Parts: sequence; structure tokens; C-alpha cells
Amino acid sequence: MSKQVIILGAGVIGLSTALYCARRGMQVTIIDQKARQRDGCSFGNAGMIVPSHFIPLAAPGMVALGLKWMWNPESPFYIQPRLDADLMRWGLHFWKAATKARVDAAAPVLRDLSLLSRECFETLGLDFGLVKRGLLMLCQKQQTLDEEGHMAEKANALGIPAEVLDAKATAALDPAVTMQVCGSVFFPKDCHLTPGRFIGAVEAELLRLGVTFLWETEVRGFEVESGVLKAVKTSRGQVEGQEVVLCGGVWSAQLAKELGLKIPMQAGKGYSLTLTNPKQLPELCSICTEARLAVTPMDGALRVGGTMELAGIDESITQRRVRGITRAFPQYFPAFDDKDFAEVKPWSGLRPVSPDGMPYIGRTQRWKNLTVATGHAMMGLSLAPATGRIVAEVLSGERSSVKLDLMSPDRFA
Repeated sequence: MSKQVIILGAGVIGLSTALYCARRGMQVTIIDQKARQRDGCSFGNAGMIVPSHFIPLAAPGMVALGLKWMWNPESPFYIQPRLDADLMRWGLHFWKAATKARVDAAAPVLRDLSLLSRECFETLGLDFGLVKRGLLMLCQKQQTLDEEGHMAEKANALGIPAEVLDAKATAALDPAVTMQVCGSVFFPKDCHLTPGRFIGAVEAELLRLGVTFLWETEVRGFEVESGVLKAVKTSRGQVEGQEVVLCGGVWSAQLAKELGLKIPMQAGKGYSLTLTNPKQLPELCSICTEARLAVTPMDGALRVGGTMELAGIDESITQRRVRGITRAFPQYFPAFDDKDFAEVKPWSGLRPVSPDGMPYIGRTQRWKNLTVATGHAMMGLSLAPATGRIVAEVLSGERSSVKLDLMSPDRFA
């Protein structure tokens, strides 16, 4: 009899995990508290697959930079002041993790995870329009370009190709759009796609493979026995399985608490706006480095996204954060102005952010049949296929494709 797997969460991580498990012959049931809809954390994101992002969020200098940005209501980063013990503990872990030694240890792991994910995107055998043209880190200031040049050197040393370009070479690489920059760093291995199209393709494949979806189903507890999760208690009754995978995004932390696990997590709210008929359409995706904006062409539309707002489990739109995006974008792409976004409805999504910038992937010591896959922050879509493949390997008793030590869900226990 094939192994029965219960996956908690139907986001891009849960769907990718289900795909690799189902393709190995496992019987998969996905439980999600929301209705089947296209507004989850990954639907409105920038759609980038980024081996270039090998530095974790918790890095030297980020604490000081974050404190500086906090006082600007339109800056790329904001923490809503509040008395919250979980936030304070998360901040302390972040501070401890933001060291050179930690970053040096994490970078090769994130590289391996990202390159594996890129390979998985190429070999999934699904039609979702993967565009393999690379990414530009756009810089307006020479100081920023110099700093990004040092990052390019580190990338090349890790086996991730990167090339520093001046303004003329940058324009030549993407001549369909006008850019106001002093230069850029080009990462040819980076890719992009339309998130909704990818998720739709995976979901259709899961239905073809016989995966069961339980939408609008609330998890209300667990049936446990001798260190094993025997069943998940839900609003629709008990669901039994031999393996449980926790990949509920920002809601994973609460479920982890109910299971006696310490998985520090904060909800990092991000925003995006999509121009369906843009004045110009780039061929490459890009990051506006100083403004921390992501810009991606998507099937004729143009998506601009950014910000990291730590405000708890709150999906409301903060207009001043949106204004920060619409005002910064034309500084890099002068053919546009903020009026172009006047009729565009902003999207927001809550990204599960671990304090050390590394996802939680792997089994827990407390429960013999529980595997965790969450905490990917802004990299959820980018790392989803690799995460799904690794979880399937873990459940099958195989050796993981990537070393999991730094991603252990028990590392803050």
C-alpha cells in the first residue's frame, strides 16, 4: 500500500510538495483553511527564480539599515511598533544571526537550494512559460554598483555567473525599455514566470494524479500516540495519514506551537501592482537595488512589487507603503510615472519570515512522522520545487539533495 501523506497548506510550497510526493506514488491529501482562490501569498509576487539571492535576509548591516528605514513610512522595510513577545524573540534571533560567519555558512546552502530549484522548474514537464533570460540588479548610484560588484565577485566564486555592466551595456541588454541607471549586475541564471500560471499548472497536474484537496477546512488539533501524529482533527472530521507535512506559510507557527515546537516566524507583508497595458515592457526581470523593488514582465503585463512590513497577521493594504512603490519605480524607469498606477488595485501577501533568513525544511525530533517546509520569506516561489523534491526524498527515506542542517526546524528549540 502506498504511503498516505497529509499536507497542511495549499500554497506554492504545499502544492510543490504534493507534486513530488504524488509522482512517487504516495496518496496525498492537502488541507487548507481558505477557499480555492487565486490570492494566496505566491499569486501576486514577483515570479522570480533567483540563484542570485544567496545571501540570507539576516546579514551584517541589515539591523542598522532596518532601523534607519523604519522611520520612513515609504521605505522598503517597516516594523509596526507593538508589545509582542514573539516579535521580540524573533528580533533577538535575527540580531544573533546577522553575522559574517553565519552568512558564509548559509550562502552555499542557499546556492544549492536555488540551483536545484531552477533545475526542477526546467524538468517538471508542465507548461507555465518559464523565461530564462536572466535578471538585472539596477543601480542608480555608483556606490551601490560598487557594492553589487563585490556581490558579483562572491557569486562567481560560488559558481553563480554574474557580470557588472555600465549604463550603456545595461540598456543594450534590454533595449525595449528606458532605464535611468548608472549600471547593473547581470545574473544570467535567474529566470521568471507568471505565478498564477505556474500554480494553476501544478494544481491541474495534482488533480490528474488523484490528489485530494480539502478547501475551507480548519485544522483543529491532532490525534497523537507515542510520538506519532495519527490523524489531523479538522472542521470536517479526522484525516488519517502516515506522514504529515507542515507548510502553512505564516500560519505554520501557530500550528507548530500546538505541537510543542519552537519555529519563530513573522509575517512579512509584501505589495505588488500589475500594469496590464504598460507603456514599455522589459524582456528581463530586474531589481531596483536602492529601492528594493522587483520588476517582472508577465505575459504582456508588468508587475512591480516590494516592501517588507512586519505588522502581524494583517492582510490590509497600507497606502503609504504602496506610495513608496509607485514613487520609486519611475526613478528607474522614467517612461512611467506614479499616475500610471492610479487605477491599479494593489495586492498584498503575507510571507513567512524566519529570523535567520533560512527556511525550515526537514523532520522534527519531537514527532516521528512530521516534516516541516515553511519560512521561505520572499523566496517561496523560487525555492518551491526544490523544497517539494527534498520533502519527498525525506518521506521516502532517501538522502536529501541538499544538506539540511542549517534549515532544521529544531534549530531554535
